[in-house]
Amino acid sequence: MHGYTDADLSADDREIVAAAADFADRKIAPHALKWDAQSHFPVDELRQAGQLGMGAIYCDTEHGGSGLRRLDGVRIFEQLAYADPAVAAFLSIHNMCAWMVDAYGTDAQRAQWIPRLATLDTIASYCLTEPGAGSDAAALTTRARRDGDDYVLDGVKQFISGGGRSDLYVVMARTGETGPKGISTFLVEADSPGLSFGPSEVKMGWHAQPTAQVIMEQVRVPAANLLGAEEGRGFGIAMNGLNGGRLNIAACSLGGAQAAFDKAASYVADRKAFGHALLDEPTIRFTLAEMATAQAAARLLLARAAQSLDDGEPDKVERCAMAKLHVTENCHRVADQALQLHGGYGYLHEYGVEKIVRDLRVHRILEGTNEIMKVVIGRAIADRHHTTRR
Repeated sequence: MHGYTDADLSADDREIVAAAADFADRKIAPHALKWDAQSHFPVDELRQAGQLGMGAIYCDTEHGGSGLRRLDGVRIFEQLAYADPAVAAFLSIHNMCAWMVDAYGTDAQRAQWIPRLATLDTIASYCLTEPGAGSDAAALTTRARRDGDDYVLDGVKQFISGGGRSDLYVVMARTGETGPKGISTFLVEADSPGLSFGPSEVKMGWHAQPTAQVIMEQVRVPAANLLGAEEGRGFGIAMNGLNGGRLNIAACSLGGAQAAFDKAASYVADRKAFGHALLDEPTIRFTLAEMATAQAAARLLLARAAQSLDDGEPDKVERCAMAKLHVTENCHRVADQALQLHGGYGYLHEYGVEKIVRDLRVHRILEGTNEIMKVVIGRAIADRHHTTRR
């Protein structure tokens, strides 16, 4: 259980965390550097994770979900990311999609899709961002028009994790007026005629998962694939999905940072300079102290935000944004400090630290940039003060 002691967790919590850590240590960690170098997408291992209940972590058990809490989810993703942040992050996105179907789908949609998503026999991708609509998601232009018993979708989605490899795409498209109220959500299967994909993007990090444009040209989707069978709910569905997505990606940052910290602590304990171990240098110890404190604070803030989402607290959106902002910023800094402590060796692929730095960098951008997190938090602060002054 990386990053936790027995005192941190109940017996049930320890069992969940230990199972995730054991899987990650056995099935992911030994291959992470190779997958990164070869840009290999480990579908078999993802499906093995599904067999252990990691494909629909916080979906209801009725159709095969694991029925766990958001708090359990962030702990699981932290353990997976300790082995490979890129793989853990993809699984977190898949879980976000599964939850959206479980939370907003009709009984028929849930019965059709959740069993397959839970096992990862069906792998899902989240399709909100467009070439001209990133942070301003409500300005998306992908269009869905009703045609008899179908909808016909036209548009392009950008930066889609799993693009070209996933089996199901959860697509936000415009069915009505401009702005958020005119957006709906559709479940688009990968073999739908007119659906195509751009080339796999060449990225700084996240090499173990593909990223590509999702291109829709007259893609015909049955009306039964309108999520929740109602138009106009898509923006709310997408944003509520992102609350959990922000927690999960923060957890992936925390797991990656913990791995980098542990590598650095071991390295400076073994490495000698000027006649003694680097660990005996006060400045090295100060740096490790700052790194450890940053991780401990991040873990507490993340757990509190997850609890607020589990309990449906009024400030859950703000807390999720705070956790995403604080954890991704500070954990990327921890990973960078770990690289520095390795000196020149940290810059080499074989030591694994530079990969973590590359993988964690994008966490400050996706699921809403950290600048947008400040907008969300600032808006909540302003709303409270305006209410108090009335």
